[in-house]
Amino acid sequence: MSYHILSIDSPECSLSCKNGQVTCRTGEVTKMVPIEDVASIIITSFSAVVHSHLLLEAAKHGVALIICEAFKPVSLVLPANRSSDTLLTRAQVSLSAVKKAAFWKKTLDAKCANQLSLARQLAPEDAGLPAMESTVRGKHPAKEAMAARAFWGIYGPALGEPDFTREQELGGINSLLNYGYAVLLSTILQKLFGVGLDPTFGIGHAIRERSTPLAYDLMEPFRPCVDWRVARWVEKERAAWLKSGGDGAPDWQVTKEFRAWVTAFPLEEVDYLGLTLDVRGVIEGVVRGFRKAIMENNLALYRPWTHLNSKWAGCS
Repeated sequence: MSYHILSIDSPECSLSCKNGQVTCRTGEVTKMVPIEDVASIIITSFSAVVHSHLLLEAAKHGVALIICEAFKPVSLVLPANRSSDTLLTRAQVSLSAVKKAAFWKKTLDAKCANQLSLARQLAPEDAGLPAMESTVRGKHPAKEAMAARAFWGIYGPALGEPDFTREQELGGINSLLNYGYAVLLSTILQKLFGVGLDPTFGIGHAIRERSTPLAYDLMEPFRPCVDWRVARWVEKERAAWLKSGGDGAPDWQVTKEFRAWVTAFPLEEVDYLGLTLDVRGVIEGVVRGFRKAIMENNLALYRPWTHLNSKWAGCS
């Protein structure tokens, strides 16, 4: 398949196709790419204009258009010859329980390792780190739950919230995390649709009505990216709160400023397979690797992201 996934997020842009070139005009700036090199076009801009000729040429070349609202895909415009990729769908459906378990274990190992790395960053002297490291490096069947319990036990106190409990329904910092995870989920979905993977066929999460288990699966190793972004926000806002003479603790709300802050986490740079890429690019690489792994029945081709640096992005 073609390899470019075009992300259109500029306001007031105009998308068209002429002489085999996808053309994006924003003000006086024009960018072009051959449509034969494009796999998908993801439109997150709230005011983009899409010319009908682009729809026609995209259909001819098998290019999908993914239209988003608040970063979440809400519409897929698929060419007739790509509305059902038989080989890919068959590969997803026929993945055995044993293979799913192997993919899932690899995914959770990466998630646990990333949580440990972030815990070390946030609280390098925390007494719970040795036990967490032992858990992460072990093979206990409940390793993910145990590592998560240890991680949140370190995370809250490191942010000045000693009584913090990770529960989706609770407010405070939980609300910030929930919003960040929603942004992450949307980014994962964009890339899954971009490479033609059906997110309803997962490897670990249970299937529920209107759910996208594969997106929930593949986002797991990236959750600490959101945790880190939220941690930096909390530290920054708490310092400003104390400087202004505020009493007690800040009221952690999902404000316009926070939304702008957390939605930028996909642009943070991290290392992946010897390259330095933004998180959005790494997600695409992982999703493409997963697709190739199931198509070729080769687990080794799926390489979930693992944080390898001693410092996280934004640290001096």
